[in-house]
Amino acid sequence: MKAYYHLPGLFEFYELYKMLLPLFRNHREYFYDWCEIGSIYGAPADCLWGGGRVGFGDEQASDVIRLMKEYDISARLTFSNSLIREEHLADKRCNRLCELFEKTGEVKNGVIIHSDLLLDYIKKNYPEFYFVSSTTKVLTDFDDLKAELDRDDFEYVVPDFRLNKRLEQLKALPQTKKDKVEFLCNECCAFGCTDRKACYENVSRKSLGEDCKDHICTSPQAAKGYRFSDAMNNPGFISVDDIQNIYMPAGFSNFKIEGRSLGSAIVLEFILYYMVKPEYQLRVREEIYLDSSLDLF
Repeated sequence: MKAYYHLPGLFEFYELYKMLLPLFRNHREYFYDWCEIGSIYGAPADCLWGGGRVGFGDEQASDVIRLMKEYDISARLTFSNSLIREEHLADKRCNRLCELFEKTGEVKNGVIIHSDLLLDYIKKNYPEFYFVSSTTKVLTDFDDLKAELDRDDFEYVVPDFRLNKRLEQLKALPQTKKDKVEFLCNECCAFGCTDRKACYENVSRKSLGEDCKDHICTSPQAAKGYRFSDAMNNPGFISVDDIQNIYMPAGFSNFKIEGRSLGSAIVLEFILYYMVKPEYQLRVREEIYLDSSLDLF
């Protein structure tokens, strides 16, 4: 059994992956042999159907497609806007992205989605995609997660990170459902946050171009921003040891790494931690940092 990581920044961190993927292919000994890249997800800037986090990627879709096809990696479009209305379905840019990404080679591409209206539209018009139920649904009730896993629409379901440690209930799932669960590993949001859905809705409104105030996070750590060290202390955090010694032996194989609204330097740290053997982490970091063509921030 292998762990499949779903990595952030399809458009946002194209330059980082342009350097990382050759290392992953040509120096596989640097990386744990029990893990693979399951997909890379993201959305370009000003994407109407976008949600979850505000995308800032400006890379050309054709270049992104070419890179993913070269390395046989599934590309996932993050279309997790929760407030889609009928009039938004005709958006030319998002439809064009679907046209471009629907059929790019032997590896199927996916869509991370929240809105059932948008789901039905894409299924009808672009049937070659697979679908991922977005964590923006904030599925914190285990019965709600089970109901979502029962839906044939979704190949994967990302529960809220606060279900990550409900191990007895998770282990009791049949294997067919375990194969669909995709755990969000490195969330930094306060474990007791009650505003998570409102935060996601605020991003959805901004993606739709609505004039709205910024969501003000009430977490006592909000002013610090994202820190991986804080995420590691979150009760919902899934460590690399947890993946190897708890989740994989229990039959789970899909793990999502968040971070597409962060900088490429911190995303590199996530990849080093989750995928690279400790003795090679400095080597991989140097390979990437010392390349003057990459603007890490």
